[in-house]
Amino acid sequence: MKSATYCHFSIRAFAAGLAAAITASAQDAATPAANTNAPPGPPWWNWHMANTEVGQWHPSFPAQYSGPNSLDNHSLTAETVSLELFLGARLWPGSEFHVDGLFWQGFGFNQTLGVEAFPSAEAYKIGSFHGNVCPARVFIRQTIGLGGDQEPVADDALHLGGQQDISRITLTVGQISVLDIFDKNSYAGDPASQFLNWAFVGDEAWDYPANSLGFISGFAAELNQPNWTVRYGMFQIPRVQNGMAEDPAYLRAWGMVTELERRFTLRDHPGAVRLLAYLNRADMGSYAEAVDNPVRPADIVATRAYRLKYGFCLNAEYELTKGVGAFTRLGWNDGLNENWAYADVQKSGSAGLSIKGDFWRRTNDTVGLAGNVNGISRVQQQFFADGGLGILAGDGALNYGLEKTMETYYNFQVWKTLHVTADYQFIIDPAYNRARGPVSVVSGRIHWEF
Repeated sequence: MKSATYCHFSIRAFAAGLAAAITASAQDAATPAANTNAPPGPPWWNWHMANTEVGQWHPSFPAQYSGPNSLDNHSLTAETVSLELFLGARLWPGSEFHVDGLFWQGFGFNQTLGVEAFPSAEAYKIGSFHGNVCPARVFIRQTIGLGGDQEPVADDALHLGGQQDISRITLTVGQISVLDIFDKNSYAGDPASQFLNWAFVGDEAWDYPANSLGFISGFAAELNQPNWTVRYGMFQIPRVQNGMAEDPAYLRAWGMVTELERRFTLRDHPGAVRLLAYLNRADMGSYAEAVDNPVRPADIVATRAYRLKYGFCLNAEYELTKGVGAFTRLGWNDGLNENWAYADVQKSGSAGLSIKGDFWRRTNDTVGLAGNVNGISRVQQQFFADGGLGILAGDGALNYGLEKTMETYYNFQVWKTLHVTADYQFIIDPAYNRARGPVSVVSGRIHWEF
């Protein structure tokens, strides 16, 4: 599970030279001299690369017992590496085609199990000892301008630079990360440069459609106006919980999401509020049926049928003063049926601060501090107490308590697009279990972009 932003490499100079040459061949000698100073058109292709390496360590911690999905309570290290190559092309006016080739290697702690607010969003749910490669994103985006004022588009890994109408319709189809479009936040959303923890990359109460790597096929439509945006998306769902293959029963298995974003400026400082609602349908089990069945440990697989799951999320951000931003996310879902793709969370709340290094003359450095609380419904509590297993949780028993997480980091710019980060996290009652923890996690991250 990952979403990221990257710096750019532009071919603007090449495009300008080519345009001048074509003009010179078609007109007389005087005309091209006048036209060589004309602004170049938007680039028709781009490419980018990004690499992130994360090393983590947690010391031994107290645990009264451990189960199949428990975080190992002995001293443990984990390392992950990812390398991405992005290619983009403009196929026709207003269109963009993008491919993201992903290489990944390594594992999260205990094969990414034992903590709901997992301490590394760079750790995929399926790790690899020797490395693996796949096309993570393959999609087409069509932008339809509605006229009026325009705004610049920065050239980056998933966008071609240029200008676009502020009032516009944007259509996206293909395989993407749903978090590329929905539940975005300026201060918490990119594990390659901001907070590492899952809880600060996306709202964990939103069981957002994704395969084990965090990507899925689907369609999204956005209507953008100067101060607000409304979004709708419909995506496929994994065939099995936390799986890679998508369910071929397209009419019975899907994930729908809508989001309304309102942007504002208060005392010359920008902010935004986003309200999200989702409805999923998948071959999910029922917590109540699994608990009522006398079989122990509780077996939710035996109760699976095509069922619905719905929820709501609130996402807000605001620049308190120049260089200091605050954010919060709140989430809730019905908690009746099996979590399918993201995490075993029924309610969540997070808040934090992001501080730029202008105050100590390190403009491109960032300090972050945030906290998160996750919880589950009563029937989910009983399911895990009866030995049930979820996506990330399953200690074989449960002494229930809210899972609480704190994270702080310092992102240090070494050279242009090379950054090094020191990160510390403190987790209380991991996987909702008062019988285990607390856990300290120390991390180091190296990230470069091109």
